[in-house]
Amino acid sequence: MRLPALLLLLSLLLPAAEKPFLHKEDIFPLDAKHNHASSLVLLPDGGLMACWYRGSGERTADDVQVMAAVRPRGSKTWSPPFVLADEPGYPDTNPVLFVDRGARLWLFWQTILANTWESAITNFRMAERYHGRGVPRWDRAGLILPKPVRIEEAAAALALRARGTPWEPMAEKIAAMAKDRLATRLGWMTRAHPVQLPSGRILLPMYSDGFDFALVAISDDGGLTWRGSQPIASVAGIQPTFALKKDGTLVAYLRDNGPPPKRVQVSFSRDQGETWTMAEDTSIPNSGTGLEVINLRDGRWLMVNNDTEKGRHSLAITISDDEGATWKWQRHIELDTRADRPGSFHYPSVLQGPDGAIHLTYSVFLNHIPEGQPRKTIRYARFNLTWVEEGDPK
Repeated sequence: MRLPALLLLLSLLLPAAEKPFLHKEDIFPLDAKHNHASSLVLLPDGGLMACWYRGSGERTADDVQVMAAVRPRGSKTWSPPFVLADEPGYPDTNPVLFVDRGARLWLFWQTILANTWESAITNFRMAERYHGRGVPRWDRAGLILPKPVRIEEAAAALALRARGTPWEPMAEKIAAMAKDRLATRLGWMTRAHPVQLPSGRILLPMYSDGFDFALVAISDDGGLTWRGSQPIASVAGIQPTFALKKDGTLVAYLRDNGPPPKRVQVSFSRDQGETWTMAEDTSIPNSGTGLEVINLRDGRWLMVNNDTEKGRHSLAITISDDEGATWKWQRHIELDTRADRPGSFHYPSVLQGPDGAIHLTYSVFLNHIPEGQPRKTIRYARFNLTWVEEGDPK
C-alpha cells in the first residue's frame, strides 16, 4: 500500500483531534452593586447552577444576599438572578454549591453577625432532589460549627516558626487568640468546592480571616454531622482547595494572604484530612486571591489562579500531568494589560462536565468604570483542554 493511501486509512481509523474552543458570557448584565465570589455546580439533570453574593458591599453591608441563576440542560441562556438565601438585616456571603454522590444539592454560606469576618457563622441547606429551576425545596438546614482540633498547638508552632521574621507580631497575636474559645469557634468560612473521598467522607474546605489559618469540616455520615480537623497551619494561607493523589494523599493549595514573595501555598494530609503538614510556598505566583484546583478525568490536575504577585488582572488556567510537581500547560482566560485601572477577574469556581469540557465562573470588575455605575458581573466560560494545551497566542 502506498504511503498516501496508508495515511488516509490511518486518518479514518484514528479519532480526530478535538478542536480547541472557548465560549464566554456574562450571567447577567453589568450591575452597580457588589457581585462577587461565585460557585458553580453541575446539577444531577445535566444543567448548571451558579450562585454568588450581591449587595452594597461585603461584610459591612447588611443588605448582602446570596443570589443564583440556573442554565437548564439544553438551554443556551442563564435564568434571571433570584435570591437563594438571605438572613434579613445581616450580610450573607461566600456561598458554595455541591452535589454529593447521592445527587443531593448542598448550599453552604456565611451569615456575618457583627459586620466582621471574625463573626461569621456557616449555614447549610440540602435538597434531596432539585428540578433545576428556581429556588430548591430544601429538605434540611442547619449550622456547621467546625471546632478545630489542637489549634493552640498549631498556633504555637507557627509562632516558633515566625520568630525573628516580620510575621512574628501577627503569629504572637494568633497564639493568644487560640486560647479564646469564642475566637476559635466563630469566623470559619467557605470558599472552594467540597470533595467526597472514595470512602464517602465529605471534606468541606474552610478558613478564618482572624487566624489566617485553614481547616477542614469533616462529615462521615453524609452531612448529618460535621467536625473540624487539625488546622492547616501557615503564614496566612487561606481558602484551601483540594486535589487527591493516586496514593490517597490529599493536597491542599492555599491563597497567600501573607508577605512577599506571594506564592500559592501547599499542605498535605495522609489521613483523609484529619491532620495536615505546615503549609509551604510553591513556585506558583498568587496575588492574595482565591484559586481552585480539580482532578480531571484523564488523571491530570487543573488549576485556576491569578498568576501574579500583585493585582487581579491576570487569570490563568494551568494543567499538571504529574500531580502538581510541574504545571506544563498554561493559558489565560483573562489578561487585561491596560496600565490604568485594569479589570479584576478573580475568585474562580471550576468543574469538569461529563463530556470532558471545563465549566468556569468568576467575578468580573471593570475598574475603569467609576464606582456607583454598572461595572460588576459574574462571567461564565466553557472550554476544552485542547484550548488550554494550545497556550496563549504568540
